[in-house]
Amino acid sequence: MKIRTYREEDIKEISELFYNTVHTVNAADYTGEQLDAWADGHVDLEAWNRSFLEHISLVAVTEETDQRIVGFGDIDYSGYLDRLYVHKDFLRQGIASMLCDRLETEADTQRFVTHASVTARPFFEKRGYEVIREQQVERKGITLINYVMEKEL
Repeated sequence: MKIRTYREEDIKEISELFYNTVHTVNAADYTGEQLDAWADGHVDLEAWNRSFLEHISLVAVTEETDQRIVGFGDIDYSGYLDRLYVHKDFLRQGIASMLCDRLETEADTQRFVTHASVTARPFFEKRGYEVIREQQVERKGITLINYVMEKEL
């Protein structure tokens, strides 16, 4: 596994990974209706690309010649960890931890905040993040629960 900086040509593969991960990994914690509201398969690629370019954005790729993207994450310079997703077939291999380690190091701040899904909450708790509050977020008229979590160094 190799971690590298995000490139604009990654956006389509990342959007597909996002959709597939949400609809499989998060299926135990959210209803089908909630999953569809969260990830409907129609990411605004331009907006996401712009966001990735403005943030510290990393991708995890396989070492093979095709360098398949198996994870990605981004954090802004204030320490807000926006997205962190790992391909459903590559879970529990330390990819999310590797991405998070690099993102937190490169952000160069003492405080990190994320809005973690029900599924991701235990991962972030193991990394020292604490739940600040549970919140209900509305997406396309559907309510989803997530957690504002914070970590201070």
